[in-house]
Amino acid sequence: MPLLEGRGLVRRFGPQVAVDGVTLQVGVAERVGLVGESGSGKSTLGRLLLRLQDVDEGAVCFDGIDITRAGARALLPVRRQLQMVFQDPASSLNPRMNVEQLIAEGLIIHGLHRQGRRARVLELLDEVGLDAALLHHRASQLSGGQKQRVGIARALAVEPRLLLLDEPVSALDVSVQAQIVNLLRTLSTTKQLALLFVAHDLHVVRHLCERVLVMHQGKIVEEGPTADVFAAPQHPYTQALLAAVPIPDPTRRRRPVASVSPSQPSLDSMRRSDR
Repeated sequence: MPLLEGRGLVRRFGPQVAVDGVTLQVGVAERVGLVGESGSGKSTLGRLLLRLQDVDEGAVCFDGIDITRAGARALLPVRRQLQMVFQDPASSLNPRMNVEQLIAEGLIIHGLHRQGRRARVLELLDEVGLDAALLHHRASQLSGGQKQRVGIARALAVEPRLLLLDEPVSALDVSVQAQIVNLLRTLSTTKQLALLFVAHDLHVVRHLCERVLVMHQGKIVEEGPTADVFAAPQHPYTQALLAAVPIPDPTRRRRPVASVSPSQPSLDSMRRSDR
C-alpha cells in the first residue's frame, strides 16, 4: 500500500487547468522526483497532495485513508505526518522568531516533548548540521544554507513520514545545494523518510531520487526509475528537458531535439515498472 496517493487529481483556476487528472503514488521511505518547467503544475500538485489547496476532482489518500474532504480537526494528525520544505527559506521563516522558536513551533502545536523541547531542538540542530550557538539567532542573521537547514529541522521536528520539498535548493549556491541534497539523502535513509522532491534541476533529481515523474501541461507524461528515464527518455517533452541540461564541457554539443509545442496535446503517461 502506498504511503501517499493521488487519484485523478484536477485543479482549475478559472478556465486554466493547472493539474489535469494526475494519478501518482509515493511509497514508504521512497524518494520520488517531480520535474517539469515553470508553469507545468508541479507546485500546485504538491499543495493538493498536502491539502494546502482543495482538489476540484479526484482523491488524496494518506496511509490508505481518504483525506480529500477531511476538515481541519481530522487533518491535524495527518499534518504531523506530511510536512513541507519551501523553496524560499527566507519567506517561510518568521523574522520575529529565533531559531529555537522556529524549530519548536511544531512541537508546541502538536503538544510534543513538553518536558524537553530545548533538548529536542538541539538534537534537530545537530541532525541538520547546525551549531547550537545559532539557537538565539533570528532568520535574518543566517545564511541561505543555514535558513534552509532550519526549514528542514522545523519539518523534521514532528517526526513526519513524508517530506514534500518544493524547489528546496534552487536559491542556494551549488556547493550548498550539494550539502543539502546529501543531508536529505542521509535523513531519508536513517529515518525511513519518504521524499517527494519537486524540482526543475535534473542533476539534483538524478542524484537524490529513485523514481522520477515528468509533468507537462498539468499531466504526468512519463514516469519510471530515475536511471531508466535519464538513460532512455520516451516522451518528446522528457527528451527536450534532458537535452536542455548543460554539458560541463565546452567542446561537446548535443544534437538538437524537436521542441514540444505548448499546443501539442500531452500523451498518456509513459509508466515503466521498476520491478
